[in-house]
Amino acid sequence: CIGFVPTMGYLHAGHLSLLRAARRRGGKAGKVVVSIYVNPTQFGPKEDFPSYPRDLKRDLNLCRTEGVDAVFAPRDKEMYPGKTGSRRCESADGPRFDKRGYSTYVVEEQLSQGMEGAARPGHFRGVTTVVAKLFNIVLPDVAVFGAKDWQQAAIIKRMVADLNFPLKIVVAPIVREPDGVAMSSRNKYLVGNLRPQAAVLRRSIQVVRQTVAIAKKPVFAPKLKARVRQIVKAAPAARLDYVEFFDPETLKPATKVAHGTHMALAVFIGKTRLIDNSWL
Repeated sequence: CIGFVPTMGYLHAGHLSLLRAARRRGGKAGKVVVSIYVNPTQFGPKEDFPSYPRDLKRDLNLCRTEGVDAVFAPRDKEMYPGKTGSRRCESADGPRFDKRGYSTYVVEEQLSQGMEGAARPGHFRGVTTVVAKLFNIVLPDVAVFGAKDWQQAAIIKRMVADLNFPLKIVVAPIVREPDGVAMSSRNKYLVGNLRPQAAVLRRSIQVVRQTVAIAKKPVFAPKLKARVRQIVKAAPAARLDYVEFFDPETLKPATKVAHGTHMALAVFIGKTRLIDNSWL
């Protein structure tokens, strides 16, 4: 059994929990494979692709410590080959990725429309394309994804079902810092007084969860969204990108929120964009 964990590197405890989940699935006789690749096609032109944290030597040491059997760390030209190759180029928006000669993509058309899909046009096209390619290269029996990217995991599960990939998708729980902030490679950007303000995401979830728990009937989503906006606004460096309430399977937005509804939000802390989600 081959257990596979696709990552963009700069590994943290959340990633390591995925490696352990893959090992448990495969057993002692199984193999765990990790990919480390910062995929350019899932970044927008003004996003942090050039500055995304990278430390391959550190990542390899962590993988070795965790007993990973193989690490796949491809270069851009290996993942996006073309007749004239591929290269990074400069534009008015900064460094971008020029995929000359490459024109085939995988697109999921329903679950990818809202939330991250609406906030980051083209993001999920890049995600589904690179994950499909990684599945074809590694040929795993099981692939493990983190619940922090709930919408991404749902889309990957749908892609696997729709395109008949012969593997099982496992979604592992979110791993959090002591203050409740979901672990993310982008947390590195949070310096000085920005770091404590990141807790506003978890605090928003907790307030909504408590509100729903004590309510005698479903709560209207607009009321909860307004409350979340107030909570986020109280943090000086925070700016709400979106908050949504939805069915955890179909991702269909909910007009009334009750026990079993899922919540997701994205918040800018300074220039750093963080996401979080929770079942209510």
